[in-house]
Amino acid sequence: MAGLTTHVLDTMNGCPAAGMGVALYRMTEAGAVLIKRLQLNHDGRADGGPLLAGADFQVGRYRLSFDVAAYFRARGVALPEPPFLDVVPLDFGIADLASHYHVPLLVSPWSCSTYRGS
Repeated sequence: MAGLTTHVLDTMNGCPAAGMGVALYRMTEAGAVLIKRLQLNHDGRADGGPLLAGADFQVGRYRLSFDVAAYFRARGVALPEPPFLDVVPLDFGIADLASHYHVPLLVSPWSCSTYRGS
């Protein structure tokens, strides 16, 4: 099924990043346009299915912004001010509307990694 999904794993604690705030933007010549904000569920995923699907799933440039520092502070992690990672933006493109785009994030307060998942 074509669409856009994400999944965040907390590599510091070895668990899904439940409760992390995420924002999805469409990138335009005029700047970033907010599409939606959400909090990840108990499995580190968005409730309600894909972030983009159907008519909303369009070719273009997008950004997922992950509220990493706020998530770790809420878990009781003492972070410096400013934190090493605060909001982590991931810019990516959607070119093939027949494909599924999965954008996972593996994150700790000091590192992050992503890839195009399946």
